[in-house]
Amino acid sequence: MEKVKAGYIEGIISVIVNLALFILKMWAGIVSGSIALVADAWHTLSDSFSSIVVVVAAKLSSKKADKEHPFGHGRWEYIASLFIAFFLGIIAYEFFKNSIIRFNSKEHIEFGLIAIIVTIISIVIKELLAQYAFYLGRKTQNLIVKADGWHHRTDALSSVVVLVGIFFAKQFWWVDSVLGIIIALMIFYIAFKIMKETIAKILGEEPGDDLVNRITSEIVNAYHDDLKIHHFHVHNYVLHKELTLHIRLRKNLTIETGHRIASVIEERINDKFDVVTTIHVEPLE
Repeated sequence: MEKVKAGYIEGIISVIVNLALFILKMWAGIVSGSIALVADAWHTLSDSFSSIVVVVAAKLSSKKADKEHPFGHGRWEYIASLFIAFFLGIIAYEFFKNSIIRFNSKEHIEFGLIAIIVTIISIVIKELLAQYAFYLGRKTQNLIVKADGWHHRTDALSSVVVLVGIFFAKQFWWVDSVLGIIIALMIFYIAFKIMKETIAKILGEEPGDDLVNRITSEIVNAYHDDLKIHHFHVHNYVLHKELTLHIRLRKNLTIETGHRIASVIEERINDKFDVVTTIHVEPLE
């Protein structure tokens, strides 16, 4: 499945499901008189917003390369991932702040049966959405879909807090607040991980050992001498990737021969790995 298609599918499904869950939670919160469940409903609605970001980013990143953007528009995926990470950070801050306020006020929470049922339904559905997003993200290496999956999981976790509070609020008035603080810290960590991974790709990255080994094997098959292959660098434009590397050739070879060898290797890597490759030739000492 293509990255762009994965973004469309995951984003649209998420928007529809989150809107339905928002209506269900809001209804249950109003009927049961639960302020916490109403707040959780608005948290779910925020997921719809991030999913819309996924759809928009999928559309923008699918645009073909043009004069102003010769490497395409795939890095819109990174911009959207950073946006979702920032949005998760805001949610974590609000979650943390509200938990502290509730702890200081020693606030008790009262829930009815409707709230319990709706909360359990929400946890199951949001975790299924998260697993689906993670699956698509792994299959297509789509960072923004992975980020949206974490956003689904944060909503499931917030519903877990509500559910735990339901069963233990009478025995321990502080349990909802303490769990809220713990999950807020978890969301902060998730936002940090998304941001760190995205920034690393924007700044440029060393290819993984597996890719280096596979590329090296292809080069050895194309040219049997020891070329002392080194200096691998990947330039990731999401829908378009470029690789630069250095090889060393014998000094007595002509420029024409060196160029031909490099071109053969470049074509082989392009065909095998769908990566545009540029090779710098150095003399073998």
